[in-house]
Amino acid sequence: MSIGNSPEDERPFEDVSEEARPSIGRTLQQARIAAGLTVDDVSTATRVRLPIVHAIEADDFAPCGGDVYARGHIKTLARAVHLDPEPLLEQYAADHGGRPAPTPAAPLFEAERIRPERRGPNWTAAMVAAIVAVVGFVGFTVFKGGDDGGTKEQVADGTTPSATDSASPTTKTTKPADEKADPTDSAIAAAPQDKVTVRVSAVDGRSWISAQDHNGRLLFDGLLKKGQSKTFQDSTKVKLVLGDAGAIQLYVNGKKIDDDFRSGAVERLTYTKGDPQVG
Repeated sequence: MSIGNSPEDERPFEDVSEEARPSIGRTLQQARIAAGLTVDDVSTATRVRLPIVHAIEADDFAPCGGDVYARGHIKTLARAVHLDPEPLLEQYAADHGGRPAPTPAAPLFEAERIRPERRGPNWTAAMVAAIVAVVGFVGFTVFKGGDDGGTKEQVADGTTPSATDSASPTTKTTKPADEKADPTDSAIAAAPQDKVTVRVSAVDGRSWISAQDHNGRLLFDGLLKKGQSKTFQDSTKVKLVLGDAGAIQLYVNGKKIDDDFRSGAVERLTYTKGDPQVG
């Protein structure tokens, strides 16, 4: 009788460990190459920033800004390269301890933020306010001049101006002051047809937002707290990134946008002079 391993025990061990399975980044990269797509093609199609696509293919999920957004990027990239995202999401959950706990809003978007540029004064809002003030002043001057002329004619004819005529300039002088009460609302109400005007209001909570003009110049990049609003205007289009779209109410060219955004969803939107479309 021999003591030792049987021939069956000496057969090579088949590696069925998790390490034998391709990583998430490697799987996405191979599928992209098989589909004949470049990283630029995938970034353009999904609107996921180029550095983030490179990082995910290298299995570096830190630039995503948290597990919630890493899962969202994985799902978006998988669909772009014709893969079923569910196995990749399960693999990500297994590698990173399952579904994460909610992350505070401000740190969540830190890695997603676009590098801020030096921002100058908001000349558009200042110009609108100045135009309103000039129009009000001119109107006041015209009305006041007309009333003075009527008074002089009455005195020349030997008549006395009535109490109603004397009080009318006072009533008209209050109109320009009312028009200048809220420059932001005036800009929305009198949105010029040759420009696109977008107002973002955080009505149901706080949300990080980013806004760019048609040249890609950064108009705003920061956290909008509940109750706060921002108005952006450009000659062609305004591009938005909403960190928590469910907390935001949009007004485009003076009209309310009734899109049903989900709470916690990241939305990338572009509006032009013709928006919102009719029909």
